Amino acid sequence: MITGLEALLCLWAFVIFFAGLVFYLHRESKREGYPMLEAAGDRTRRASVIGWPAPPSPKTYRVAGGEPVVVAGGRPDLRPVAARPMAKFPGAPLVPTGNPLADGVGPAAYAERADVPDRIHSGGPRILPLREAGTFHIAEGDPDPRGMKVVAGDGAVVGTVVDAWIDRAEYVLRYLEAEIPGAGTPRRVMIPMGFARVNGRRGRVEVSAIFGEHFPGVPALRDPNRITLLEEDRIMGYFGGGKLYASPSRAEPLI
Repeated sequence: MITGLEALLCLWAFVIFFAGLVFYLHRESKREGYPMLEAAGDRTRRASVIGWPAPPSPKTYRVAGGEPVVVAGGRPDLRPVAARPMAKFPGAPLVPTGNPLADGVGPAAYAERADVPDRIHSGGPRILPLREAGTFHIAEGDPDPRGMKVVAGDGAVVGTVVDAWIDRAEYVLRYLEAEIPGAGTPRRVMIPMGFARVNGRRGRVEVSAIFGEHFPGVPALRDPNRITLLEEDRIMGYFGGGKLYASPSRAEPLI
């Protein structure tokens, strides 16, 4: 039979353990992205915001490829932002000053991920074009997007799908590769499947996120048969930013 003192000791042990767990998790959450930066005064100065507790000491991880990755706290993201506040009050919305799709502003923002391909357990690239993916193929009964025209959000026909890229870990299509005609050699761009609608009935791929004029600016791949983590983030950001910045009307309120 448990006595009152034993029950009290168990309760206090749980409280101490839980408080320690909260402290540990809160401290570990500051391993990346701290200290935060807060605009001060006329926005020409920036104040460091660390809070309590301070970020932990650097930690080294050894990833599947064998290379060490050091994650250190206390290194804020100091990349320049190509945008300015629309007003002087704290928290005012930012107005892009350049090309927001390529500058990584707002919904087009992307992380500085490793510039290497993601990999499956065996070590090979996780995402490959079907032309290199061996036995992978489009499922029978599903429309094959290869050969279909690409129609942008403004109705412009911008190119033709030449291949599809498969995620070999999850067995789904991740990207469509389209050939965009232009001056000189045609350019190939990657279209994330989340921003593409394969219209089998009309035999075309519809991409409403961006317009025809934006397709030549889609971030290119360094290797035509591989896509890196950084390239994935930049491409996703480019199409995501189009949802807001493709035309001025998209940035305006609905009412």
